[in-house]
Amino acid sequence: MTLSSLLLVVLASVCHATWNLLAKRAASVGAVFVFFYNVIGVIFYAPWVVYLLMQGSIDWTWIKVGFVVLSGLIHLAYSLCLQRGYQVADLSVVYPVARGTGPLLSTIGAFLILGETPTALGVVGLVLIVAGILLIATQGRLSAFTQPGGQAGIRWGTATGGLIASYTVVDAYEVKTLGIAPVVLDWFSSVLRLLLLLPLVLANPRRALTAMRGHWWTAAGVGLLSPLSYILVLTALSMGAPLSLVAPMREMSMMVGALMGMLILREAVGKWRLIGCAVLIGGVIMLSST
Repeated sequence: MTLSSLLLVVLASVCHATWNLLAKRAASVGAVFVFFYNVIGVIFYAPWVVYLLMQGSIDWTWIKVGFVVLSGLIHLAYSLCLQRGYQVADLSVVYPVARGTGPLLSTIGAFLILGETPTALGVVGLVLIVAGILLIATQGRLSAFTQPGGQAGIRWGTATGGLIASYTVVDAYEVKTLGIAPVVLDWFSSVLRLLLLLPLVLANPRRALTAMRGHWWTAAGVGLLSPLSYILVLTALSMGAPLSLVAPMREMSMMVGALMGMLILREAVGKWRLIGCAVLIGGVIMLSST
């Protein structure tokens, strides 16, 4: 992986952790918040997308259109699956399983579907990153996986991780093989999510606007940073970075999020999160050297 690709993935991790920190402050608003921050993102990135389309930089075919639609549907299924998992199981189980299995399955997909060649050092780095994610997210309390509801959390977390891997592999194929610009791919995916969420807002517009009071600036931040974080990842892939390296390395956002929680939200870090950060960094160093 080149230095420029590595820097893009690191910056994407910072953006991802930052928008998640902002979204946490508006968690009570729910799907309405998701709709409006998508509106802001679609409006903000529209000029860039229109410019690329007018330049004719994308030679549209039915295959490309089909893959863009497929990507949007998988992203939506991921969101719904994750939300359902949070309804029936603890976040402390669903989230780490999803974030751990996602890059693991993405890497396997890169080997089997995209034809990337695994290395021994890369495999060890991947294992360390997954272990670091689990330690950071669970703070060493792995007993949560065996408690009541733990098995449901593992099932829904694994399903969510499978969808993360699915959209990651599909999107990597679109930008690396089909030549679709990252911002165009992400923008059309956001438009599809807007159309599917629109009936929810139109059912009671007054209630939706009332729920957003005090959260508009937060929505603006998320609307700008959420697409940017993924566009940077897709750009690294379009520059030739292997998916088997990018997929696990983007999970550095877990470490950045833990540090932001400590410095901004004054959350307790604990030794297990620090150990997890160290293990994750070790895995990233191994991956970046392959």
